[in-house]
Amino acid sequence: MSASSRLTPMQRLRDALVAVVVALSLWQAIVWLSGVPPFILPGPWRVAVTLADNIGLIADHALVTIAEVLIGLVFGALLGAATALHLMVSPAARRIALPIMVFSQAVPVFALAPLLTLWLGYGMASKIAMALLIIYFPVVSTFYDGLRRTDPGLLDLARTMGATPTRTLLHIRLPAGLPAFGSGLRLAAVYAPIGAVIGEWVGASNGLGYLMLLANGRAKTDLMFASLFVLAAFAVALYALVSWATRRMTSWSRESLDTL
Repeated sequence: MSASSRLTPMQRLRDALVAVVVALSLWQAIVWLSGVPPFILPGPWRVAVTLADNIGLIADHALVTIAEVLIGLVFGALLGAATALHLMVSPAARRIALPIMVFSQAVPVFALAPLLTLWLGYGMASKIAMALLIIYFPVVSTFYDGLRRTDPGLLDLARTMGATPTRTLLHIRLPAGLPAFGSGLRLAAVYAPIGAVIGEWVGASNGLGYLMLLANGRAKTDLMFASLFVLAAFAVALYALVSWATRRMTSWSRESLDTL
């Protein structure tokens, strides 16, 4: 067991707070020593004051972005999991869909954002679609790899006991692949906010990405930083929540396999 895995939650929180304090101190030191104007690089205190003064405005836009990210994450995870399971049970899908999926990754997902906005409009739909697309392939690839790498001994045992392919998939391959699925979900938790914000940058009338563009155009760098920190805080909280859920899921999968 590594030293980091032996840390208690309080120790991890303490280390995170120390890292934040050090980063803010370095940031403030750079502002003081360089004498850079606030409209280029505001200090952390100025950003904090701006956040407090505009908390209502930022919260309204944050709720839109959070909704886009969460809906995109849920649908992307469900669609990715269903695709991986289908690839596992269908040789035809593996022959046809896998090459198409790999080829699709040669096209930068960000380049599709203007098209999604054109097709789906400036509302939430295009941002949800962007978040879904950016997390779909990582979820599919990690979960599919986990399903394929099931312990051969367990598969031999299932065949010996006359288990059907469906029962083998549900009771052996699926629990064995859940840790890999959890890894895909952690990647999705990181990428989904990026997809939603990129969509808002291309075309939107609300959301944190839109607010950052608006603040940048009006040289309100402190408001842009405040919006960015709210987005970062949400992304960290989402990643922590998904990590906790995947640990529980991995624990359940090990218990399921141990009962075989």
